[in-house]
Amino acid sequence: MTSFDKAVLHFARLDPSGLSPKAPGTAGSFFSVLLAPFLFLPFSLPVRIAILVAVFVLGALAATRAEVLLGRKDPGCIVIDELVGQWLAMLFLGSFSDASTWRDAAFLLIPFVFFRIFDIWKPWPVHASESWLPDGWGIMIDDVFAGLWALLCTVLVHWALNSFCPGLLSL
Repeated sequence: MTSFDKAVLHFARLDPSGLSPKAPGTAGSFFSVLLAPFLFLPFSLPVRIAILVAVFVLGALAATRAEVLLGRKDPGCIVIDELVGQWLAMLFLGSFSDASTWRDAAFLLIPFVFFRIFDIWKPWPVHASESWLPDGWGIMIDDVFAGLWALLCTVLVHWALNSFCPGLLSL
């Protein structure tokens, strides 16, 4: 295995989360939540969209190569798709600032939970989309749809909290 192939596997697995012996998808999602305040949420909406597109394309290419390297279809250790879906669920949140509190950090569990629910439950079109695209593209696309469902729910909860408890969140 070349150094490039090793790097591809590290990226596709979101090392160390994809190597979790139990629930690597959940571990990948949680790792994505931990990364978001530093690598995703500080940016403007257009930059966030560009990040999601770039990670989707690079993730699809990496997942495709990982399937070949690991010799199996959609291996559970590939969790780069969780990052795209999880960050998509946080797309419209604000960034952390000096005004941020523990409540803002705790609120990140809302998109995490919604994304995991939709990624596991797989309502339409999440499950159906897995077969729409070949190879790593199919691995990635279902998490995009799960992320869109989670985004909708996150926006609704965020709106409700800000409407009924103004000032509770700074996100």
